[in-house]
Amino acid sequence: MAAKKRPNVILIMADDAGFSDIGCFGSEIETPHLDKLGMNGIRFTQMYNCARCCPSRAALMTGLYPHQAGIGHMVHDSGVGSKAYQGYLRDDVAT
Repeated sequence: MAAKKRPNVILIMADDAGFSDIGCFGSEIETPHLDKLGMNGIRFTQMYNCARCCPSRAALMTGLYPHQAGIGHMVHDSGVGSKAYQGYLRDDVAT
């Protein structure tokens, strides 16, 4: 039995980059290497920014809303007493 081929995945995360800052999304800036990756692969078109990096990354890593993942604000316990604001990924959340 032949071994299954592993998926070839590249995830690029860029802070402070707007939706159209990469050429394949309509930028005026030339980004030929990123454009090639974007044109020949899969692009996220429904990822929602949460205005802060920690919740946005939690959503991207888990596929959940940040509050569901345990990162409702930032990566510290905000003292609210809720699992939504515990400041780290919940134990029952898959990544």
